[in-house]
Amino acid sequence: MNRILIIRGFFILVFLASEMILNAQSLKDTGVRIIRVDDKHKVDVIVNGNLFTSYQYPVNIEKPFLFPVIAPNGSVITRGYPIEPRKGERTDHPHHIGIWFNYGDVNGLDFWNNSSAIPAEKKDSYGHIVHQKIVKTVSGEKGILEVVSNWDDNKGNALLTEKTLYIFSGDGNSRTIDHISTLTAINGPVIIGDSKEGMFAIRVDRAFEMPSNESLIFTDDKGNPTKIKAIDNEGVTGMYTSSRGLKGDSVWGTRNDWVILSGAKDNVTITMGIFDNPKNPGYPAYAHARGYGLFSFNNFGQNSYDPKQEKRSYKIEKGQSVTLYHRFYLQSGSELTADKANEIFQEFSKAY
Repeated sequence: MNRILIIRGFFILVFLASEMILNAQSLKDTGVRIIRVDDKHKVDVIVNGNLFTSYQYPVNIEKPFLFPVIAPNGSVITRGYPIEPRKGERTDHPHHIGIWFNYGDVNGLDFWNNSSAIPAEKKDSYGHIVHQKIVKTVSGEKGILEVVSNWDDNKGNALLTEKTLYIFSGDGNSRTIDHISTLTAINGPVIIGDSKEGMFAIRVDRAFEMPSNESLIFTDDKGNPTKIKAIDNEGVTGMYTSSRGLKGDSVWGTRNDWVILSGAKDNVTITMGIFDNPKNPGYPAYAHARGYGLFSFNNFGQNSYDPKQEKRSYKIEKGQSVTLYHRFYLQSGSELTADKANEIFQEFSKAY
């Protein structure tokens, strides 16, 4: 009898241990985990057990960024070039990497267009955003990542300190990033000029570009031309829709509460959206939404989008700060309706 009890007890312990392991695994695969990978200069963001994105801060690239960005169904929505080039995608604008935040005119320096493509003799006209430290990481129902970066000139002199708070969340078919950036002038006043090159942006996968048969040349604020060649439109399905009800190319250069971009990849409908916030200077932001895959909101540009508007600048006095709030939303399996986008905008407007 004692032997039977011992054997029975053993199997009960094995069963309980197995249940604990399964429960632990189940907890591990729910919510958001923020995982530092310091030796690779990145922080992974895991949602419900799957990689959503990584905050990356390599020393050989002129700014931090989120890359890749992966939809709930597993489709990568960001362009691979120049980090991980993929067959059939465009290789223009090497400064367009994943999701990023910067601007084209800060005390006359161009932070937006800086990349390895800029010759060394021209680098003094450009700025670098340099990661300084990770302040906080929190895993849970929502994931929190807080980092600090400096906006430096080419000689390493800091104009601004940026404290960035990322708040990540998600469920079975959606992902959300709240990006809250506080810019502080540290060595003197900083003037943010009127530039179309900004500000909170993503460069999307070829599937989310708008079909086009044109070869175009785009010029940045420094006069550098980039030719965008007409290429095969197979599988290219992107379409912009704005909060003003505009579609496609007509969205560019208009002011909106939100803009969404829908398309299909891997036979799945996917919609992403960028949401402005009424607390932001320059609200509602201008949409820098290009058919070739650049999708951005700009709170400081004005005349550069609409020549009828006066040129404006924003001054941050030494020791003073400005905070900008943006939300990136991603959904797979169905298109995001205008009504749902308005609900997300209202919720985001009240969240902070």
